[in-house]
Amino acid sequence: MLRPGAQLNSVTQITPAWLQERGLKAVLLDLDNTLVPYKTYGEAPEGLLTWLQSLKNAGIPVMLVSNASPWRVRYWCEKLGIPGFGPAGKPWFGFRKALRRLGLPPRQVVVVGDQLFADVLGGNLAGMYTVLVPPLSQNELGYTRLVRKLERWVLQNPNFRCAPGVNEEFDPKDFCQNSTISKD
Repeated sequence: MLRPGAQLNSVTQITPAWLQERGLKAVLLDLDNTLVPYKTYGEAPEGLLTWLQSLKNAGIPVMLVSNASPWRVRYWCEKLGIPGFGPAGKPWFGFRKALRRLGLPPRQVVVVGDQLFADVLGGNLAGMYTVLVPPLSQNELGYTRLVRKLERWVLQNPNFRCAPGVNEEFDPKDFCQNSTISKD
């Protein structure tokens, strides 16, 4: 089943304590419209840097997994002081590569992103906990704008009620029996 583990208003709501409560030991982050607005460059927001430093201080590995171009990913990895790669080929490929780099089982890693069909689907397929955040900007690829319409429909459609609502937690043990998307 396509579902986020949680829907939060910002990546900065993910604290070391929040991660520990869920048994999560590492964070995989999307870039565009999750950490910084699409197509932006410049200095990283101070609040974002402070949040990343708090995770580093707690010993929590953080990695950028993006479908952006390699030079854009490198630029932001340097600015944010975290490792990462792109284009990752989400939802199908990048998360498994990130898991290998981290050396952790999927159930101990959270994927955070703004897209249901790239970040949440990819994390679900790899067996990871997922967090959906609202996009930082409406500036995005035309293709993404079209996909957002389908995302809204899926998130609002009552036929998908086995997925949690906004800010509800999802425990994989409660996974719907009639799921059509396999984790394998």
